[in-house]
Amino acid sequence: MREPTPTAPRMPRGYGAPADGSGAVLLPWSWAVEQLVAARNYWICTTQGDGRPHCVPVWGLWVDDAVWFSTSRTSAKGRNLARSPACVVHLESGDETVILEGDVEEASGDLDRYADAYDAKYGYRPDPSDADSVVYVLRPRTAQTWTESGFPRNATRWQFG
Repeated sequence: MREPTPTAPRMPRGYGAPADGSGAVLLPWSWAVEQLVAARNYWICTTQGDGRPHCVPVWGLWVDDAVWFSTSRTSAKGRNLARSPACVVHLESGDETVILEGDVEEASGDLDRYADAYDAKYGYRPDPSDADSVVYVLRPRTAQTWTESGFPRNATRWQFG
């Protein structure tokens, strides 16, 4: 498991988040991983061709330090990601917040492991041989985490190597 580096959050001073680490109470990255593994829905945020945002919840998995999800190649998110791989993933809760940013890659190779894990989690097995679908993998570049009860002291920005 690659452990990201915690850094001060990028927030305006008025939010009160510790900018120099003094007074900060960082959530461990393992807390974020627990949230990512347990999540039922992941909000996928992409950009349309005209620059407008597009956000939609999907089922997915946190496997091998990445979010894995599938979609139709012709869906709005599929077309958006084919055009620009930039993606933000946000979990459902705003009280226990995990936000990931990075570029998606199309998964390749044997996708049976993905399909098996997806079936174990959701009771539905996607067909990894379906040419109309694509499995995307988001390995985060940065992440942000915080809890409502600990904000702003535990707001943390994570940097991945």
